[in-house]
Amino acid sequence: MNPFERLVRRFGPAAHWLATGLLYLLAASALGVAIGADLAFVSCWQAWVGPADGILPLAATWLGYGLAFFAGGFALLVVVAMMNAVLPTRVGPYQGSYFSLATLPWCLHNGLLYVVRYSFLPFVTITPFGPWFLRAIGMRIGRRAFINTELISDPRLIRIGDDVVIGGSVRLFAHYGGGGHLTIAPVEIGDRATIGLGATIMGDVLVGPDATLLPHSVLLPGSRVGAGETWGGVPARPLSDRARERLRAIRDGSGR
Repeated sequence: MNPFERLVRRFGPAAHWLATGLLYLLAASALGVAIGADLAFVSCWQAWVGPADGILPLAATWLGYGLAFFAGGFALLVVVAMMNAVLPTRVGPYQGSYFSLATLPWCLHNGLLYVVRYSFLPFVTITPFGPWFLRAIGMRIGRRAFINTELISDPRLIRIGDDVVIGGSVRLFAHYGGGGHLTIAPVEIGDRATIGLGATIMGDVLVGPDATLLPHSVLLPGSRVGAGETWGGVPARPLSDRARERLRAIRDGSGR
């Protein structure tokens, strides 16, 4: 360990406070740009509409306030993507202490993402802007993939293949913790895989092509779902041929 690493580990709580302050500063900068875009849009809109005298000008003014929200939101997408590109956010696989210089890119990467995730991302998740933003901050997304969730962390370490379907409220992240240690490991979802509603995929997981993860199932770290397999449960396990046939019959309305 170099002297800086030893210093961070020795004064872990202080380093945590310092990293938190840095994240707040970056978040405030990004949000400031978005709010500035809001105010600029409102100013231009108001100059175009004129005084809010009468029903129609008043309605136009209110519409402008609503449009300003989206103007600021899209500005936030762009500025966060740009900050993620220029700052040291190239997070890689890692296993060790939370208090380490090696975790700083992970903190920055996710901290910037969460500014958007908890503010504007739900409004664009299933629009073309959602995949654009995720790609812009490092997620590798195949052709015609459908992602219906904003509950994502560590996008730089997530790869999604062609024609993949990610259901609503899926929790998708490439890390896990335990015993006072942090592990960051890639996640890969193969072509044409289907991840059911509300499922959870943790770090160090591989889902093969044409595989299916049933709704509300949990893939624990180290899970390897084979091509064409169906997994389900908490924790998720492969289903037998008989169980798959029963599920298929229920889906088709021919079973109970």
